Amino acid sequence: MPNIDREMAEFDVVIVGAGPAGLSAAIRLKQLDAELEVVVLEKGSEVGAHILSGAVLDPSGLNALIPDWKKKGAPLNVPVKEDNLYILGEAGRLRVPNVIMPPLMSNHGNYIVSMGNVCRWMAEQAEELGVEIFPGMACSELVYRDDGSLKGVVAGEFGKDPDGSHGPSYELGMELHGKYVFLSEGVRGSLSKQVISRYDLDARSDVPKFGIGLKEIWEVDPEKHNEGEVTHSMGWPLGFGVGGGSFVYHLDNKQVYVGYIIDLNYKNPYLSPYMEFQRFKHHPMIADLLKGGRRVAYGARAVTKGGFQSIPEVAFPGGALLGCSAGLVNLPRIKGNHNAMYSGIAAAEAAHAAIAEGRSGDTLSDYTRELRDGPVGDDLKIVRNVAPFNAKYGPLGGLLLGGFDMWFQTIFKTTIFGTLSHGKTDAEATEPASKHKPIDYPKPDGKLSFDRLTNVSYSMTNHAENQPAHLVLTDPSVPIDVNLPEYAEPAQRYCPAGVYEVVEEDGDDPRFVINFQNCVHCKTCDIKDPSQNITWVAPQGGDGPNYPNM
Repeated sequence: MPNIDREMAEFDVVIVGAGPAGLSAAIRLKQLDAELEVVVLEKGSEVGAHILSGAVLDPSGLNALIPDWKKKGAPLNVPVKEDNLYILGEAGRLRVPNVIMPPLMSNHGNYIVSMGNVCRWMAEQAEELGVEIFPGMACSELVYRDDGSLKGVVAGEFGKDPDGSHGPSYELGMELHGKYVFLSEGVRGSLSKQVISRYDLDARSDVPKFGIGLKEIWEVDPEKHNEGEVTHSMGWPLGFGVGGGSFVYHLDNKQVYVGYIIDLNYKNPYLSPYMEFQRFKHHPMIADLLKGGRRVAYGARAVTKGGFQSIPEVAFPGGALLGCSAGLVNLPRIKGNHNAMYSGIAAAEAAHAAIAEGRSGDTLSDYTRELRDGPVGDDLKIVRNVAPFNAKYGPLGGLLLGGFDMWFQTIFKTTIFGTLSHGKTDAEATEPASKHKPIDYPKPDGKLSFDRLTNVSYSMTNHAENQPAHLVLTDPSVPIDVNLPEYAEPAQRYCPAGVYEVVEEDGDDPRFVINFQNCVHCKTCDIKDPSQNITWVAPQGGDGPNYPNM
């Protein structure tokens, strides 16, 4: 790449991503030393615009960061008061007694929240401490020192034409350099992928594993609303051959979060996670809750589920991976925000100590040790075999064996299973279409269930059309020449936003069409494409979904 004379700015720490991990790091840095120069770059149009989470928040991470969060007005307003788990059949349900669940699965003391709103509040706390936060600033490149360590990022590049050339309104962007750079981009971050590859950070870890989470916000009949209720389910409609399950959380203001998470290691390329979610809402238990209500928002996001054995090296020369960029979600608890906060705190403390010693650009080994041996490691080690059990024995077998393993570790502080391996990547798990039959999904009724494009409009997604597609094909021939005959081109079905189409018109050869304007930045295509031919990169800043209360 030719040398480009960009404007440069120097900071102590540059943070990419204003999620719970990045904001926690920023806040902790300024708590430790008010004189540190800290900047947070957020690709969404505002802080919280790209945040999508269930979410039932374990407040332990926030307690560690801002102990007086209640006094400061944190939007944790709905404590969990009822906790349910059901196994669903097509028309019935069986409740799993809470008493047989391992203690860590209890939601007592947790809160139903909008993580988007929690992050907006955290951003206010950070700015009061002097942190500079710039929304609408996507980071398009990494910048390295001569010794190979990470030096900074390029942010704020705008005005490229669709072919990648500089348009008439092109803006160079600027380089932001830091003594350390924290990547807290969330699941499958594009810059995080680059540094994992460059520094071989996953050489000693198991393969990463993912699910896709789909979520709607509903306003329901006040008589059916039960503020503080948390309900999870497994079984129908997926059955017990595919991992996944639902969540239904009753927050305040007569609103309910309704969502579904499906493990992306499913074999059948005809499966549509989006349509499984829509079908789920027709179960009598859910249909009764939603009838008479209205959907007010929709979104989707990949979820990390590899757990402890899939965490890569989190510190590298000049930087660190935080939160979901490192894969810190506790799968059976369906929680990762507390671990994201803990990771931000730990990275900040390691960087502060290094800067105080006059260091920069080296590897923050203290962060690695704290992440693995501190509260994050403690939270993830005990559940590390649940995902492998699910993959091998199905979700019901995973529930039984995983539950036994968690109970055994709770009592005896060890496991008889060791640490199980995940085996294949989610892309490799996809089987040829010849081994499966197409799935005949019911047509959405427009009342409880909706087509993808209608729902995407409720994510308030927008991308400027006159820019390069941010979904990049390594080989443009693969979708039609390989994926279509071998896998019935599953991108048509695994994408929750209708981005990918195979179009056949008037007897012409089929064409692969990418409607990148629809993209809700879930990253599923980057993960599940069986040929690993799709790379998600950040579009220009401010583009994408604009989630209000996700």
